[in-house]
Amino acid sequence: MGRFGKKILFCLEKWILEFGYGQIMLIAAVTDPNDVAVLNALKSSWKNLPRKWKGSDPCGRKWEGINCTNSRVTTLILAGIGVRTNSIGDIPSLSMLQYLDLSNNKGIRAVLPPTIQNLKNLTTLILVGCSFRGPIPDSVGSLKQLVFLGLNNNSFIGSIPPSIGNLSNLSWLDLSQNQLTGSIPVSNATSPGLDNLLKAKHFHLANNRLSGLILPKLFNSNMSLIHVIVNNNQLSGLIPSTIGTIKTLEVIRLDSNSLTGTVPQNLSDLKSVTELYLSNNKLSGPVPNLLGMSSLFYVDLSNNSFDKSDIPTWFTRLPLNTILMENTQLQGEIPSDVQLRSS
Repeated sequence: MGRFGKKILFCLEKWILEFGYGQIMLIAAVTDPNDVAVLNALKSSWKNLPRKWKGSDPCGRKWEGINCTNSRVTTLILAGIGVRTNSIGDIPSLSMLQYLDLSNNKGIRAVLPPTIQNLKNLTTLILVGCSFRGPIPDSVGSLKQLVFLGLNNNSFIGSIPPSIGNLSNLSWLDLSQNQLTGSIPVSNATSPGLDNLLKAKHFHLANNRLSGLILPKLFNSNMSLIHVIVNNNQLSGLIPSTIGTIKTLEVIRLDSNSLTGTVPQNLSDLKSVTELYLSNNKLSGPVPNLLGMSSLFYVDLSNNSFDKSDIPTWFTRLPLNTILMENTQLQGEIPSDVQLRSS
């Protein structure tokens, strides 16, 4: 090509850029190429993905369940659509992802890989009601922006990673209905624990196989908890009195474990608690005085080994709707305005 031909080519390229053809080409490829590659790989290996996953530009074509910011995929929601896969693929490479919801897809029979730590911008991880298996990776504690962690109703095994205690922004922790074992981790000189989660409002650890003591250090007065739900495990030992220092609590479920000893007296200081479940343990000593729990409307103390006692005065002085006291050795006349029923 001669000098004149090169000049024409240069002018043509300049004209294309100046009059917008170059911009049209950029608009036609909105989504970051790496994110496109990840989603295309999912499309080729996962079953039952949305039919609207068509075209080469997930952000520009607004693929169902995907939201983007500045060409990067920031939201991936595929909840309850029957997805089937044995692997989460290369989702951890969606490095700008903030919100991931794969919940209620029983066909997801995957392991949560350690590479989940690559999702440094993730604030919400919802994997509820799938069939995830294997251990919860310790690397989940690297997701420092995480506010919501919902891994309940899966088949996770192993212990609760102490590293979850590093998630200083976490508000919601739900690991219930899995097959988790071991103790509830608390911090020590070399390791974090759940007691570090001062912003957390929800501890949902029910229906696992957790064992060992509920250590007093698990709770402290600087916490923001409203729900402590650890029922249906194999926890033993005393109910720590430190739980009575968390004035924000509204629901306490310690039922169906192997807890022993007396009920801490300072539970009565929790004026915001509306529901208290202590049934099906091995608690002893006097029936607890709950008179100070001025918001309490549901209480279940059934199937414990309390001392024989008369009907407590708080039965009629609290705004109770339901009282369950089966097999607690109560005696005496039941006040006419109290209705008891078996659990």
